[in-house]
Amino acid sequence: MSYTPAPRDPKAPLVRINLLSDTQTRPTPAMREAMARAEVGDEQIGDDPTVNLLCQRVAELLGKEAAVFMPSGTMCNVAATLAYCRPGDEILAHATAHVIAREGGAHAALGGFQITPLSGDDGQFAPETFRAALHPRSRYQPPQVLVSVEQTANIGGGTIWKKSALDEIVGIAKAHGLATHMDGARLLNACVATGISARDMAAGWDSAWIDFSKGLGAPIGGVIAGSRDFIDEVWRWKQRLGGSMRQAGICAAACIHALDHHVDRLADDHANARALARGLSQIDGIEVQQPETNLVFFKPDGAGVAGDNMVAELGRRGVLLAMMDGRIRACTHLDVTAGMIEETVGLVREIVRRA
Repeated sequence: MSYTPAPRDPKAPLVRINLLSDTQTRPTPAMREAMARAEVGDEQIGDDPTVNLLCQRVAELLGKEAAVFMPSGTMCNVAATLAYCRPGDEILAHATAHVIAREGGAHAALGGFQITPLSGDDGQFAPETFRAALHPRSRYQPPQVLVSVEQTANIGGGTIWKKSALDEIVGIAKAHGLATHMDGARLLNACVATGISARDMAAGWDSAWIDFSKGLGAPIGGVIAGSRDFIDEVWRWKQRLGGSMRQAGICAAACIHALDHHVDRLADDHANARALARGLSQIDGIEVQQPETNLVFFKPDGAGVAGDNMVAELGRRGVLLAMMDGRIRACTHLDVTAGMIEETVGLVREIVRRA
């Protein structure tokens, strides 16, 4: 049975402040100009010079041998696990990781993989937790093949994995024969916040990728990097999954523009997130997780307003947020200004006062 979305209510207010996700960004005029000027070719046969340049730049940025342009970050994760694992293999990741919570069961459906959830605060598992989850090779248990981390940890609050923890996890994995994969959807947020380069953050990880359609503001795409042999295998899965494209340089040009102009400005998003958290925390009864990057999670229940009611009330005022695992998530990005943050805090204060 086909699905037809409900028609938009013509009386619904226009979205004035979009804090739903950093995927909501629109290409800037300068990015659109770069896309219009892009030199293009057939990406599927390696003949698009703009795509090739983007892949070269991301491989260098992450310190890897090669890279491939993908339509989405989810496809980066799915193709990577399909390249590493065989049916019945085991992957270890945090219980709230995107590969478990937000990819529609693709890894089980397409690859027959078992993903074992690891516990830990703020979307991260400790190296000791990872070590304790490992078991000797046995015909009674699935082969443990891959460990994956998400930088930053989305549902954990946009928290940043410490470099020391990443290094320790790599060491444990290598000692036990596991490959390592970094879901770097917001990796550059972590780099800007810490001052650690992307190359150093991804050092030791067999594969890593960055998403261009979130805080970097491009309309589409992620780029995954690793060894040449690994990227060859990812390319095979890209083809199988229908991810090969034609004149994709139009989209790759947006990503190159983002690398040149939208990385350092991620600090503005972090500052706006801190301002939002600061304003919300000054409202009695609102519980706020202090942000490390551009994600702000909060609960208004203590102020007498249920989270879903708060989201609905803000929506009626043209402010778009999301409920995520029992909390409200606000996400700052390049289309959100300091004035919008101030207005959002004022509206939340008004809703609480009326409650």
